[in-house]
Amino acid sequence: MTGLPRYAIYFAAGADSALTRFGAELLGYDAYTGDELPFPADALRIAPDWRDVTSDPRKYGFHATLKAPMALAAGKTEAELSAACASFAGKARPIPAISPIVDSISGFIAVIPAAPVDALQQLAADCVREFDSLRLALTAEDRARRRPERLSERQRDYLDRWGYPYVMEEFRFHMTLTGRLDAERRGPILQMLRERFAALKLDTLTVDRIALFKQDDAEARFRVIGEWALAR
Repeated sequence: MTGLPRYAIYFAAGADSALTRFGAELLGYDAYTGDELPFPADALRIAPDWRDVTSDPRKYGFHATLKAPMALAAGKTEAELSAACASFAGKARPIPAISPIVDSISGFIAVIPAAPVDALQQLAADCVREFDSLRLALTAEDRARRRPERLSERQRDYLDRWGYPYVMEEFRFHMTLTGRLDAERRGPILQMLRERFAALKLDTLTVDRIALFKQDDAEARFRVIGEWALAR
């Protein structure tokens, strides 16, 4: 798939939101504009190698995954995917709201819910199902890159069925801020990020939109190419 563009349906909080600015500044990249941004001084004080610390999430832009990156199936077009996003967003549904916190998840640091929210799990599951007919099936090489031997049986089943192992019961909402860090490094960075996040005074985050991100090729970063508010 390296020569094909990839698309993903993500949650992003809106180009002008305080949360988007928070994430874009820390990653040094704005997925709405494609601009590089200077890193915050406090991040560089804690970690002079902040560019390396954030290199993995920078490629994807600040987001939470709902439908993981995929190439389009043969005969499917970007216009069809955009129309499917608009149709999906137009169906009335419960709008999830979470209490966001900054914490460690699987070794990296992210904005996550303080507690599970059923409506959020349902939204993610609906995205996985409803866009899957547009997805190009994984090749053997793509599957191998997911290291299926390291996955649980259920995760392998989901990888084969949906092209991504962390869906349905395995889904965990997260807006990634760093790559994986060892425990010794993680503590000071986590504290700094919590202090910056607290300054937003964001007690509730409403997951009220979907965004379509596009990666032109394997070397490119993902950018927002469309955004739709969810009907209530």
